[in-house]
Amino acid sequence: MEYQLIDGKATASAIKQSIAEEVKTIVAAGGRQPHLAAILVGHDGGSETYVKNKVIACEQCGFKSTLMRYEADVTEEELLACVDKLNKDEDVDGFIVQLPLPKHIDEQKIIMAIDYRKDVDGFHPINVGRMSIGLPCFISATPLGILTLLQHYHIETSGKKCVILGRSNIVGKPMAQLMMQKQYGDATVTVCHSHSKDLKKECQEADIIIAAIGRPDFVTADMVKKGAVVIDVGTTRVPDPTRKSGFRLNGDVKFDEVAPLCSYITPVPGGVGPMTICSLMKNTLAAGKKEYYK
Repeated sequence: MEYQLIDGKATASAIKQSIAEEVKTIVAAGGRQPHLAAILVGHDGGSETYVKNKVIACEQCGFKSTLMRYEADVTEEELLACVDKLNKDEDVDGFIVQLPLPKHIDEQKIIMAIDYRKDVDGFHPINVGRMSIGLPCFISATPLGILTLLQHYHIETSGKKCVILGRSNIVGKPMAQLMMQKQYGDATVTVCHSHSKDLKKECQEADIIIAAIGRPDFVTADMVKKGAVVIDVGTTRVPDPTRKSGFRLNGDVKFDEVAPLCSYITPVPGGVGPMTICSLMKNTLAAGKKEYYK
């Protein structure tokens, strides 16, 4: 069976281009550039890369961007003071705190301190709650990116059986909510996780599998039915001596053996990843336009 590769890189690039056009129009009409700020704590390799890519994406979209860096030993008070400052800064439309944070800092406390009207990551309980009942809000970037890809490739989701592997607050849970909702996925949703019985059987019956379990090569050919759509959210750094960096990014899906069974599949890298950053740009534009919250 000939599968179609879902190209997240090309899709994200086209969306960023249309955002840039819109920003030009806004600025030409006397409006202001959307402004995204990011708080980065410590020197985690993955986080450094993500934040760098977010800054580049801001340039491509014609946004203003500000990066605030702290060492790993920053106190919770200092971080909360920084969040408070960004909440009050009228020039900043939206901001993110790059996760994970060091162990001595309570992540949930930091997220709760962010003004939900500037929470372009969509992690604040107000945005999560609004999303779950279908009200306008900032939707968490990775699930929004996946929805955008499904729409972009005109993949039928209504009434389909969708299995989500993983139940994290960042991907699994919001993804399940969105795929279930009438205005988005309109699908029949099953969420599986490390303690699910018959996980393989659930996957075998799925029309759409969204793998966000964080275990390299977890989804194998014997778990996927012919013609399924497979979305791979996994990005685990796996040692690879042939690479200059010494590692490669590996997805949750054993691509080479699963792909021939699929109608559509996302690669890693170049699938969901670029769409996550692109969704953050979409949320920042909406924040700049005060689209959801006046």
